[in-house]
Amino acid sequence: MSEASKSIFTFSSATLHEAFGRRGAMPSAIKPVAHGMRICGRAFTVASPPQDNLMLHKAIYAAEPGDVLVVGVGGFHEAGYWGEVMSVAAVARRLAGLVIDGCIRDSNEIAAMGFPVFARGTCISGTAKHGGGALKVPIVVGGVVVSPGDLIVGDDDGIVVVPPAEAEALAVAAAERVEHEAEIMRRLRSGETTLALFNLS
Repeated sequence: MSEASKSIFTFSSATLHEAFGRRGAMPSAIKPVAHGMRICGRAFTVASPPQDNLMLHKAIYAAEPGDVLVVGVGGFHEAGYWGEVMSVAAVARRLAGLVIDGCIRDSNEIAAMGFPVFARGTCISGTAKHGGGALKVPIVVGGVVVSPGDLIVGDDDGIVVVPPAEAEALAVAAAERVEHEAEIMRRLRSGETTLALFNLS
């Protein structure tokens, strides 16, 4: 990953989403398990069968350090696909975090260790380990296609997915947006109004 691509990691998810033409936002239901968590890295995609987490275990050891596991579970959310044990394994592998379109468990323990996990919620129901699914294939999360190697940026506001080929241009657009908003806020503090600045009637 180029340094220019990595520079998008310095921006918030909301800034990137807006600067990206309001593209790439994952569903708002996918939240960090603890306030203040931030996730940045390359997507290592996982297509898992519903109510089964064997492919997630395999992904921990197939992914490279710095990768973010991005997991689809076939739309079945009522299971705890990931927990404390898997988080410890992922930390040992130096993975950058997990984004799952499903639920996890052991949320307090995961929050305490600081491993970034973004999920639809928590669920104590267990999963099987029958297998099936695939690694490093395009998956769809809430209408957003995530391909292996896409760049993932997530924070308290949400998660945005950026193809690496567009990252450098997005970093420039995001920096311009930050500068523009800083000027807007400076003018508001000096007494101007949002109605006037944004030509609202």
